[in-house]
Amino acid sequence: MAALPQTFSALSDPVRFAMVERLLAEGELPAGRLGEGFGISAPAVSQHLGVLREAGLVNRRAQAQQRLYSIRPEGLLAVANWADEARRFWQASLDRLEHVLNKETDRK
Repeated sequence: MAALPQTFSALSDPVRFAMVERLLAEGELPAGRLGEGFGISAPAVSQHLGVLREAGLVNRRAQAQQRLYSIRPEGLLAVANWADEARRFWQASLDRLEHVLNKETDRK
């Protein structure tokens, strides 16, 4: 699995982000279908999907001549875990601030 900076970099591109969202909403899809609506060439679709694969966000499997893509849950779980850690950090910081402010208010 890729490091989180590579994962976030892969998701920072609007086309790749939309591809991941499409896979989340629709499930496994062929590469051609994933590229629909973006106005980009088949090689560009392939390049975007390669970046997502290298970042550990999607799986690819062959079925006859098609390449089917699906979400790799572990890749998104890493993002979710990171976000949860950040949320806990900020929540604890805000709780400490609230405690200090309450002490100051009680003194007055």
